[in-house]
Amino acid sequence: MTRSERPYRKILLPVDGSESAQNAMRTGLELARLFGAEVTALSVVDITTFSHNAQGYMLPDLYVYADKAAEASVMEAVKEGESMGVGVKGVVSRGSPSQEIIERSGEHDLIVMGTHGRSGASHALLGSVAEKVVRFASCPVMVVK
Repeated sequence: MTRSERPYRKILLPVDGSESAQNAMRTGLELARLFGAEVTALSVVDITTFSHNAQGYMLPDLYVYADKAAEASVMEAVKEGESMGVGVKGVVSRGSPSQEIIERSGEHDLIVMGTHGRSGASHALLGSVAEKVVRFASCPVMVVK
């Protein structure tokens, strides 16, 4: 398969350390290995939850904890990619996870992401990052349960 025949050259893997994101990460890395694609593992520290739940003096501690967790999720993807012979670029950012993923979708040919599978009131109140990404991303999205 030549470079021009490859359907996916750049794959975006949103990671957050959850079981569903880890399943999606493995699927995305396998696709990258098969297609010879470049991979970006993205972890977004959701600052919108901090603005609702934190007050004043606790906020810096929460950011440090969240940043470290995001970095660990990205490093896990980088290490897993290395073990499979796939190069993975790790990126950590702050913002709204769905918005960050959607904004980066234009730079990629495919997004492979997990879903937490919430339904009912939980889904209605919290929304779904995966659902927003599927609706508004500039490239195809594969959602892995």
